[in-house]
Amino acid sequence: MLTRAAVMYETEKPRPYAGSQPLVIEEIELDGPGEGEVLVEMAGAGLCHSDLSTINGSIARPVPRHLGLPTPPPVILGHEASGIVREVGPGVRDLKPDDHVVFSFVPMCGHCHFCSVGRPVLCKEGGKANLAGTLLRNTIRFHRKDGGPVLHYLGAAAFSQYTVAAQESLVKIEKDIPLDKAALFGCAIITGVGAVVNTARVNPGESVVIFGLGGVGLSAVMGAKLAGAYPIIVVDTQPAKFELAKRLGADHTINALETDPVKAVKSLSGGGTDFAFEAVGNAKVMAQAYESTMRGGKTVCIGVAPPSQQFSIAAASITYMEKTIMGSFMGSAVPRRDIPRLISLYMNGKLPVDELVSQYLPLEEINTGFDRLAEGATVRQIIKF
Repeated sequence: MLTRAAVMYETEKPRPYAGSQPLVIEEIELDGPGEGEVLVEMAGAGLCHSDLSTINGSIARPVPRHLGLPTPPPVILGHEASGIVREVGPGVRDLKPDDHVVFSFVPMCGHCHFCSVGRPVLCKEGGKANLAGTLLRNTIRFHRKDGGPVLHYLGAAAFSQYTVAAQESLVKIEKDIPLDKAALFGCAIITGVGAVVNTARVNPGESVVIFGLGGVGLSAVMGAKLAGAYPIIVVDTQPAKFELAKRLGADHTINALETDPVKAVKSLSGGGTDFAFEAVGNAKVMAQAYESTMRGGKTVCIGVAPPSQQFSIAAASITYMEKTIMGSFMGSAVPRRDIPRLISLYMNGKLPVDELVSQYLPLEEINTGFDRLAEGATVRQIIKF
């Protein structure tokens, strides 16, 4: 069949993207689903900084192998997504046509060491497939009209009207949630909330600071509020985001362009917070987050820094202050467990996810959408198919 998709043929095109058009809208061939695969009609796909970092080349080889960001182009980006099952291939067990699904951007093989010990977001086989730009069983279902392959970004390739995905990349959800908004649970929500409740396991009354107020950072604010943290301090260079952060649960805001954020955090928290979350993807900010915690504090790194950056801290402080540095990938989640739980919290008024949606846009405006994201002028834009 033919599907209309946004294809990236080369990285590092200059901004504005509305002019340079790094994502080309065109019709390409899509094979039907094979063994263990599912054809999905897309409903919503969020524009995420991971996509932007692939477009601008800031995430490039060498990359951490478990992230598996596929190179080289051509590739269909998009990984934060939801849709409707339209066809299933042989061997598909738990999905059927008309089921609603959210994508997990790490396919979970179910039998590697990490899947076996309950850490499926670190799935070894899923990481290999993502690195190669294939589906879990090493297949490629997109092709240009001249027959050349087009890679799948993180097993989802969500910036397409239709996509084929491994059944292990999909989480079935109930049909009562607005399907376009369900896309956010596949990345921003599970990553930000998960970092707080799964990775850090914040307890009521413990203090947190969150550096970076993109979709993931703001989701971490929601997670901190849900966990009963106090105070919740946020740091950003875009004061326009502070009002939203306060609506989501932040108690204090710090503009890092106007004051030393480490000193400000320590002043507001009585010497440092129990937890610091870095949701920017910058080594300097990671160091600031670490310095903002008290003795015995924990720093959780959520953002993906460019591979060329090195994270430097005073080594002795890890020992004599008993500080901890933790990574959090996809919120340390078990997607098939956590996505339905988080959706239930949203549907019952416990997670104000609607606040994250800045605007909807058609596929044809995707390059303009990434201009807005690069400028920091938006939180989450959703392609509505």
